[in-house]
Amino acid sequence: MSTAKRVAGASARCPDRVTPVRYRPLGMTGMNVSTYCLGAMMFGEWGNPDHEDSVRIIHAALDAGINFVDTADVYSQGESEEIVGVALKGRRDEVVLATKVHGQMGAGLNRAGNSRRWITRAVEDSLRRLQTDWIDLYQIHRPDPKTDVEETLAALTDLQRAGKIRTFGSSTFPAELVVEAQWTAERRGLGRFRCEQPPYSLLARGIERSVLPTCQRYGMGVIVWSPLAGGWLSGRYRKAEDIDLTKGRAARMPDRFDPSIPANQRKLEVVGRLAEVADDLGIPLSHVAMAFSVVHPAVTSAIIGPRTSEQLDDLLAAASLELDDATLDRLDTIVAPGTDLSPEDTGWMPPWLADPAARRLAQSERAVS
Repeated sequence: MSTAKRVAGASARCPDRVTPVRYRPLGMTGMNVSTYCLGAMMFGEWGNPDHEDSVRIIHAALDAGINFVDTADVYSQGESEEIVGVALKGRRDEVVLATKVHGQMGAGLNRAGNSRRWITRAVEDSLRRLQTDWIDLYQIHRPDPKTDVEETLAALTDLQRAGKIRTFGSSTFPAELVVEAQWTAERRGLGRFRCEQPPYSLLARGIERSVLPTCQRYGMGVIVWSPLAGGWLSGRYRKAEDIDLTKGRAARMPDRFDPSIPANQRKLEVVGRLAEVADDLGIPLSHVAMAFSVVHPAVTSAIIGPRTSEQLDDLLAAASLELDDATLDRLDTIVAPGTDLSPEDTGWMPPWLADPAARRLAQSERAVS
């Protein structure tokens, strides 16, 4: 019989108060963070446009014991960072604050990417919006094949030495690029990525093959994003008719939700089987998904992205849940370890796969050969 249990931990803010939130070391950074990280992507135009309500949600998360907040400059084009900055007034010292750089910010050819030119500009913009003098974890949001990783690491190292950031990491980097960055840092005497932020859920387990073991080998913290697979594991989608492609994430990312796509048909089937596991345990599917996301020994924290107070309350209710081995074995039979059900859920498609010209010999070269 599969079972689940709940455990309690002590709050970082008030050691005498019991909270469901637990804490783990963030890799070898020396910082300790909650196993749930509050993601701020849904605060602002992309999700909840009510700033005051968003601030209340952030405060509720902090009061519950969460001490880790993650945002990015590109979320609602800086609006998310502004909301977080307001929310952290008077509470900045108790929070490990993370943000990211890479995405396109406004018009301009050079207002994106991983170049020194853009990073040094973008960090100042983030510091201003966040109303802080330092960022605890500054992350490169996606790989940039057009920029030498040494250029990126050198810029980040200088920002760390200047005190603008405490440490830095990557996000959605494949294992081979994580290794390249580590080797480059060692050879050139630069600071190295101390954390990786990959996608991970019961529907997207591909990082178990090489990303997570690589992070373990280098002592990197791992902060996983989309543990509910963009809402697939929230219990919202049980049949094709439940998916509205005109609203929310489904409208922005139809390839991840369109039920006519075979991979998404497969996800509907798998979600149904996972829901049976949750029903047998007597708990919501979202709780099973969240508990699964922090089981792997390489994972430090899982990002939760509530848009409403009700969603936050539901997610916090799962914070103390632990799945037993029998349940985990049953989940493995539904989605095998190391398996991604859809390539759209992996977060980044290498351009040498996405661009046909990058994987085919030019006609002129073909003629010579």
